Amino acid sequence: MSKPKLLVIEDDPGLCAQYRWAFPTCRVLLANDRQQAEQMARREQPAAVLLDLGLPPDAEGVSEGFATLEMLRQVNPGLPVVVASGQGQKENALRAISLGAYDFCEKPVDLEVLRTVIGRALRLRELEEENARLAAAPKASPIQGIITADEAMLKVCRTVERLGSVSVPVLLLGESGTGKEALARALHDLGPRAQKPFVALNCAAIPENLLESELFGHERGAFTGAVKQVIGKIEGAHGGTLFLDEIGEMPITLQAKLLRFLQDQVVERVGGRIPIKVDVRVVSATNQPLEEQAESGKFRGDLLYRLNSVTVRIPPLRERGTDILLLARFFFSRQVKEFARKLRGIDPQAAEAITAYRWPGNVRELENRIRRAVLMADGPMITAADLELAPAEAAPEADLDLRTARLKTERLMLDRALVRSNGSLSAAARLLGISRPTLYGLLHAHGLAAGRQAAEAVGEPIGETAGVPADES
Repeated sequence: MSKPKLLVIEDDPGLCAQYRWAFPTCRVLLANDRQQAEQMARREQPAAVLLDLGLPPDAEGVSEGFATLEMLRQVNPGLPVVVASGQGQKENALRAISLGAYDFCEKPVDLEVLRTVIGRALRLRELEEENARLAAAPKASPIQGIITADEAMLKVCRTVERLGSVSVPVLLLGESGTGKEALARALHDLGPRAQKPFVALNCAAIPENLLESELFGHERGAFTGAVKQVIGKIEGAHGGTLFLDEIGEMPITLQAKLLRFLQDQVVERVGGRIPIKVDVRVVSATNQPLEEQAESGKFRGDLLYRLNSVTVRIPPLRERGTDILLLARFFFSRQVKEFARKLRGIDPQAAEAITAYRWPGNVRELENRIRRAVLMADGPMITAADLELAPAEAAPEADLDLRTARLKTERLMLDRALVRSNGSLSAAARLLGISRPTLYGLLHAHGLAAGRQAAEAVGEPIGETAGVPADES
């Protein structure tokens, strides 16, 4: 594999030469000022940056260094920037972190510490790019049209998989746009009826005086305009699955006839006198509280009991955690490809706005907003304005505390390394570029019992770790 590119922005020739040999596993790129740094960042697309704050024309101050940091965040918002500066006042460190720097090291820098920090930044970048690739091309799912990593939604998918092989009626409860039809199709496709028809009918989209004919069909001359015999949706689904969406909107007068069909699997066309035997599995869906409607008389209780042999409740998008950004990036990748737009991604402020928004229209609304943003975006990345979303509220000032930021980042990297290594501490230590005793110390410092247990098992002491004393947790 090719070496990752490390962009060093430093005006001291001696330090530049030192950094060249200090990072043998990286391809070191050098820039002496902001203009060179911007050109290099755009052309070379480095994996990480080491930035000095004292750059010309303000070599004794920090203004040019912070301007360079802001430029890097605009050019590539996800680029990890490690600030190494002789202007090591606390306010400079806090400001650098608040502007998006990955870490802050005060000069003179211990090269071993700096290698560790840069190594972690490179691995974080690698993990983020891998996550982006996985989000853009999710693995095939047995539930076509459903993309999720949320445990509640995965439980729904597993339930649907189990129900696919049996022909009991299923009632899907969920808000509009949560994927009820996709799950209904999965119930059909995963069962023995997969080669037979799947017929969908939205009960709210058809006028009441036409709905009976749509469901049961009619004979020629049954009413004005009935110039020929028409097969209804139920007959059309013979051998397969009938999906009744928005079942709560079905008129009370028609519910009795649907109940008879569910009991006997027999239909009569409007104007007809001959019972017709059919074999149909019924899957229904609604976003309305049918039990409350049954109690108030707006929906037949006996019909409800026939429809909900099994009830599957689908969580709304706002309750699906990281699924929001997972789906946003998936839709972005698909729409960029479909419309041939040269966009790089979703900027951090837009990602925060997406996460903060409540999504009343659920997945359907998210897909529509991403599509519109891809078509209308003027810049290289989608912004909150392109999505027509209000920017997320700024984080409180206390969250910018340098030690807190380091601890959060360390915990994130530990979790990711342990997941990626399937719990192997030796493999996790190699991924993080640290020794096993250091890893044990980090686990202990973050309150993870595995750290002390592992250390005791191999007889190694829990000492101080990078930036985290062992006696603090």
